[in-house]
Amino acid sequence: MLTQDIITTKRDGGTLSDEQIAFFVEGLTTGAVAAEQASALAMAIFFRGMSFEEASSLTRAMARSGTIIDWSGENLGGPVVDKHSTGGVGDKVSLMLAPIAAACGAYVPMISGRGLGHTGGTLDKMDSIPGYVATPDLNKFKQVVREVGCAIIGQTGELAPADRRLYAIRDVTGTVESIPLITASILSKKLAAGLDGLVMDVKTGSGAFMKTREDSIALAKSLIGTGAAAGLKVHALITDMSEPLGRTAGNALEVYETLDYLANTDREARLDDCVLSLAAEMLLVGGLVGDREEGRRRSEEALTSGKAAEIFARMIAALGGPADLLEKPSNYLAKAPVVEPVFATERGHVTAVDNRAVGIAIIELGGGRRRVEDRIDPAVGFADFAPIGAEVGPDQPIAMVHAADKDAAKRGAEALRRAYVIKAERCKAGAVVEEMLTAA
Repeated sequence: MLTQDIITTKRDGGTLSDEQIAFFVEGLTTGAVAAEQASALAMAIFFRGMSFEEASSLTRAMARSGTIIDWSGENLGGPVVDKHSTGGVGDKVSLMLAPIAAACGAYVPMISGRGLGHTGGTLDKMDSIPGYVATPDLNKFKQVVREVGCAIIGQTGELAPADRRLYAIRDVTGTVESIPLITASILSKKLAAGLDGLVMDVKTGSGAFMKTREDSIALAKSLIGTGAAAGLKVHALITDMSEPLGRTAGNALEVYETLDYLANTDREARLDDCVLSLAAEMLLVGGLVGDREEGRRRSEEALTSGKAAEIFARMIAALGGPADLLEKPSNYLAKAPVVEPVFATERGHVTAVDNRAVGIAIIELGGGRRRVEDRIDPAVGFADFAPIGAEVGPDQPIAMVHAADKDAAKRGAEALRRAYVIKAERCKAGAVVEEMLTAA
């Protein structure tokens, strides 16, 4: 079998066989397939697409390129479920969801990523916690999931290595946005994690990775259909990312907000709705509840009882972080030297936000990466965002900027002002959860 024949088959609109896909993925893993060949096939898939069956075959092959975790011998006593987000600004939901679901009887082996473009990364948030080991070996990962109920880690070398190589190629060849390739990349890691069920949080709006709502729905349907073909039950929620989610955006700031949320002391309304909706769906997809209403009620109880906070604290300690993070966060989480209000230049109401621009402003502050090797300042970002509909003005700030110095604070403030649309008339933000999708 020749790699160039596989490329021309897809280039000409043909359907790839399981054997062709398996040959290609093996070559990705061993290096037998050259980067130029992988990029050519990725571009052919970008333009020609893939059926659910082809995407499922690619997903399974990439999952089999490394270790697939088997939970059957762990006697967990509950379903193995996870949630994955397509990314956004201020999206710290994973940090809350994992312990909530675990408190309700699920086991959550959450394999997460770092920031991509303007979107923040769950692992970057976890890295702002001193001592936390985000890439433990698989035995430690399984131990923490078994004993605590959840663990948030990064993709290790043992899990779906073919995906890691293909993604690096896609990242520099303009093929990241291919829906079949996004689908296979996400689901291969989830199959490798040995899941019983997955909930996808597919973002839409100005801060979303997908360009339009139609693209977001298409990706959700691809994930559901491909997951079904691969034997994985997937539900998807389309959620709004037209403004920052919650009160903060920036790594340590979002951990602070997570701790307040889990302690039940500060639960911003839109963030709360998003978290509880996704938590309920995780319990539903795992078979722990009969309907979403019961799932939401049980998730609420996990928060108000303090059980979710306790599990989060145990997870942090089990993976090397401080045992008293919840009680004494200021002892451990970085703080920016400069914290200043960002005032609007005119009085009015927030009517729209270029949320992608907010994410880029955080990168400019040093809170994200332009290149893989860039170091992140965990302390910087924005807090206390004025939501859509709020009144702002020369004496009512849009947000607080957290920066490394005065010059950076000034640049960040200017970038944030440009991202906000302020008009005299008041408007109201739409619902954070726009649609729920499951297999037909």
